[in-house]
Amino acid sequence: MKVAPVLTHLESRGIATTLVHTGQHYSPELSDNILKDLDLRDPDFNLGVGSGSHAQQTARVMEAFEPVLLDLQPSWVVVVGDVNSTLACSLVTAKLREETGSRLAHVEAGLRSGDWAMPEEVNRVLTDRLSDLLFTPSRDAGQNLLAEGIPADRIVFVGNVMMDTLFKQLPKARALDMRSRLGLSTRAYVVVTVHRPSNVDSRESLEPILEALVRINAETRVILPLHPRTLRRAKEFGLEPLLHQLLTGPPLGYLEMLSLTDNAFVVLTDSGGLQEETTVLGVPCVTLREQTERPITLSEGTNRMAPWPLTVEGIVQSFAQASKQGRAAVGSRCPEGWDGSASTRIADALQK
Repeated sequence: MKVAPVLTHLESRGIATTLVHTGQHYSPELSDNILKDLDLRDPDFNLGVGSGSHAQQTARVMEAFEPVLLDLQPSWVVVVGDVNSTLACSLVTAKLREETGSRLAHVEAGLRSGDWAMPEEVNRVLTDRLSDLLFTPSRDAGQNLLAEGIPADRIVFVGNVMMDTLFKQLPKARALDMRSRLGLSTRAYVVVTVHRPSNVDSRESLEPILEALVRINAETRVILPLHPRTLRRAKEFGLEPLLHQLLTGPPLGYLEMLSLTDNAFVVLTDSGGLQEETTVLGVPCVTLREQTERPITLSEGTNRMAPWPLTVEGIVQSFAQASKQGRAAVGSRCPEGWDGSASTRIADALQK
């Protein structure tokens, strides 16, 4: 979702591009369907790294990306977000900078949660340290980078590129009408996503989340697309009876998820992207994490944090508060630069 609009703008200007898919997200729902939804061309390279520990994934991406970089020697390597692939490709580019002449640009730079227990925080900080050009989605992200000693001339405020994709794809998502397909009433259901290790990798963390969802489901239907990791852990911990009380299913494609979110009463999530999307869509959001690297969604958006550590009562009460908050009009709570033109500003900066 972050790559597609940038690639489109570069190609429209006649700039030669190569699309590399690391294969870190490899299921059809999390990979193939999203490429199709976003009208992205087939990747020029698919590194096929698959699953594994953080160290294994990072190492496999590095091993597979190195020969690609040595062969192509592009002017720029553009990485997005904060996943293991982001850091891995950044490390390879930095280590081969003298040999290839390639420079590194990071889209969505400067976000910080302050939580070093999150692998994504490590990926973010190290990628930013290695980057030659840092594209920030919000003004606070730029302040974070300056505080860490990043020179101001390497930082470019561009806004949130995720919103470029959202605004472009929203009409198609609405045409899908996932609400009607699932037999749901308009804005009478709750969308939930839970997948982070801190929430699902122990029974003590996952059980209260599912119990809270069952409580909420008693008054408002809960829709829970299941990340493979979450389903695996629920089975391992014997929590499937709780899942059976909710409307669950496999992971959804981007357009399907956007269609459901757009009509939701409230969203509960531990995802970073959904905190942003709900802000622009005007949907009340409860974030099921200790910290967020997107504080602007709290101060300017529709997001709130559930009390930490997560408890059944804390989640249920946060849901009740979000319910009273009500929806805002689409686009009425957009922070600066979340206007659908971030990818234009990125292409401008790369070209310059």
